[in-house]
Amino acid sequence: MTTPGPLPKPGLELACRLSVKLASPLEKGAAPGGQWRIIPIIGGTVDGPKLRGTVLNLGADWQTVWDSHAELDTRYAMETHDGALIDVRNFGYRHGPPEVLARIAAGNAVDPSEYYMRTQARLQSGDPRYQWVNRTIFIGTGHRLADAVQLALYAVT
Repeated sequence: MTTPGPLPKPGLELACRLSVKLASPLEKGAAPGGQWRIIPIIGGTVDGPKLRGTVLNLGADWQTVWDSHAELDTRYAMETHDGALIDVRNFGYRHGPPEVLARIAAGNAVDPSEYYMRTQARLQSGDPRYQWVNRTIFIGTGHRLADAVQLALYAVT
């Protein structure tokens, strides 16, 4: 058996930036070691070199929040500028120093460099023009605002 040369290092290519509008959280109550809540997704915009359109008023983030971090589990949909529907499932984590997390929870503006917010996204579409999203791995970086989340999604190349 021959040993292959070095394996290629993955790259990242910006696919789009999303500005996702959020409604007020619905508190579900106690979870093992934390709190459960649902944050409705009520719209937004998608803009970038690979994807452009709108985030539909359809979906939510089902979060589990502990003292030290939040587990993000979202599902929503976007409509592209040319009429295709794309389903988005995004899973990730947000964590940082307790005082920074308290400022985020209070709805204050917090520089995204002060905390960690990273996601892995799965996009799916039945539209032939967007079949490429069904076989692409996406990772994201995010920023939580009082009534929105800003995300940059990158295709792993």
